[in-house]
Amino acid sequence: MSLAAADKSKPYFPLAGLANDGFSNEDEATATCFCGAVQLAFPTHGPGLGESFICHCTDCHKITASMFTTGFIVADTHLRHVRGEDNLSVFSQAHTVATHNTIANYFCKTCGTLMYRVTTGFPGMRVMRVGTVDDFNLQETILKPKVEQFVKDRMVWLSGGEGVQQVQGLHYGTA
Repeated sequence: MSLAAADKSKPYFPLAGLANDGFSNEDEATATCFCGAVQLAFPTHGPGLGESFICHCTDCHKITASMFTTGFIVADTHLRHVRGEDNLSVFSQAHTVATHNTIANYFCKTCGTLMYRVTTGFPGMRVMRVGTVDDFNLQETILKPKVEQFVKDRMVWLSGGEGVQQVQGLHYGTA
């Protein structure tokens, strides 16, 4: 059965990385770094779960070593460190290209996975990466991007997200 034909209402945990203890249920799910040292739990619905997005800003190009990032917002009050909080390393920059906010990036010290970002532009929120989410069906359902920002910086050979709102610059509520 192809993933496209899979029942998206049920968890799907493919072999990805070294951890195999991720979970998702009606209220919360996990995001884990590649080596498994850091694991976070986040809400699967509001009020702690914010908007999901695609970002093409040049900062996201560099921080992900890719052409864009796919992220989602979680309120600090609703993010739980299951393990490895002491295994996070922080890199901050005070002059981001797109927003000029100070952004702190939290990476796993062991494998280097970017787990989340904290920005002065959106206090009280964490900007997480969809690729760290353990249940891949969530990536296609509740975490499907709603907006694609900084499309002015999108590679010309890359199409926009199907059914996703296109915004030239920063979309309010994301970073």
